[in-house]
Amino acid sequence: MHTLSIQIEKITDYKWRIPKQGGMRVDGIVYASEKLLHNLGGDQCLQQVANVAHLPGIVKHSIAMPDIHWGYGFPIGGVAAFSLEDGVVSPGGVGYDINCGVRLLRSNIPLDRAREKSRELVAALFQNIPTGVGSHRKDLRLNFDQMKKMSRDGAKWAVSQGLGTASDLGHIEENGQIQQADPEQVSPRAYERGRDQLGTLGSGNHFVEAGFVDEIYDAPAAEALGLWKDHVTVIVHTGSRGFGYQICDDYLRVMDGAVRKYGLELPDRQLACAPLDSAEGKRYLSAMACGANFAFNNRQIITHWVRETFEKVFNLGPADHGLNTVYDVCHNIAKIETHMVDGKESKLCVHRKGATRAFPPGHASLPEAYRNLGQPVLVPGDMGRYSYVLLGTPRGYEETFGTSCHGAGRVMSRHQAKKSARGRSIVKELESQGICIMADGYDTIAEEMPDAYKDVADVVDVVHEAGIGKKVARLKPFCVIKG
Repeated sequence: MHTLSIQIEKITDYKWRIPKQGGMRVDGIVYASEKLLHNLGGDQCLQQVANVAHLPGIVKHSIAMPDIHWGYGFPIGGVAAFSLEDGVVSPGGVGYDINCGVRLLRSNIPLDRAREKSRELVAALFQNIPTGVGSHRKDLRLNFDQMKKMSRDGAKWAVSQGLGTASDLGHIEENGQIQQADPEQVSPRAYERGRDQLGTLGSGNHFVEAGFVDEIYDAPAAEALGLWKDHVTVIVHTGSRGFGYQICDDYLRVMDGAVRKYGLELPDRQLACAPLDSAEGKRYLSAMACGANFAFNNRQIITHWVRETFEKVFNLGPADHGLNTVYDVCHNIAKIETHMVDGKESKLCVHRKGATRAFPPGHASLPEAYRNLGQPVLVPGDMGRYSYVLLGTPRGYEETFGTSCHGAGRVMSRHQAKKSARGRSIVKELESQGICIMADGYDTIAEEMPDAYKDVADVVDVVHEAGIGKKVARLKPFCVIKG
């Protein structure tokens, strides 16, 4: 990795600049408080912000959200947009878990009723939704033709199989389907890895969490989203599993060749990329879209099994429990979008890695129900504290290509977290806070303990105060299952 002497200048209390130097084509912009910047310590993520600024065709800035931490090539929490004429696409700007993302469900179920059955609920969710490395459900294994159709059609494939409703589709980013998907650009190995992983959480920081609306900051907006104080919510956080991982792995090798073929000079080989107008670039975008569509299906199917679980545990029908999709957002994606650059509309390829699209009120891409409200932005925290619902803003659209943060961001590696958890019972600590948890193994709980993450409230406050997102509600967990 090429190393610069990183200097950072304060613009406001919540916005900082890494000035252009050396081979940087644009400045770096970091959204953070002094506290969050200080907590970055020896993390190389700011160096990665500067490295991304070297890439051909980058527009405006290389941007970092307040949950930034070190990642592969791009930092996690990194945002960058590239001109279609002379810009590039980089798998490192999307990540291995293509369209890792979050879905939020609201409900009619009051918290008091749900707490009475919290242990039964967490056990039933854990039984019905496969978790952990290599997890699968024997009753949902697709052949190659079915995999290709699923990866082309997006979440409407799951709905066509009876795994959800048409109303779900209207409340998913891009209606649950990235249009440029071409299943022929995906390797047989990726199909083999993914064919029995639909409807599974996997491992790491993925989870299904039953919580409740703890605090409301914007009552009209919360009501428009169907969020009521002290009523149950469910968050589903997972992505494209081995299918997306293999697509990324396959195309990193393709991009290594493209770097040499097109004579691209990079400060870090993990930024391997190809021109957007090249055959390699177009193939990657088509394969990446298949990975994204897999992830939409994955969250859709888990949503169906969440509803089945609630119906059984609480003896409620769909009209009674009201577990409707509020919204479903991508975190790891590269998308062709139209934005204003130097006073004129331009089509750009926007990379969001560990970052959430946050379009403002009035944007044509938003569901009609939210058109005047702005896009819901779902920001999960750690399993011991809280998560947030925000809305996109006009300022965010102007400054960040309509992007906000995606979570709390790690402050400990998984190894450090396990070491810190020795001699403690994280399960009992969570139980003392009224949170039931089940996981595939204790190591996962230790790796994902609350201390391993920034306080998401600090992250969200930066977004809110900087004006690139607006707080609507805070959610707290009471049941969590993890891989």
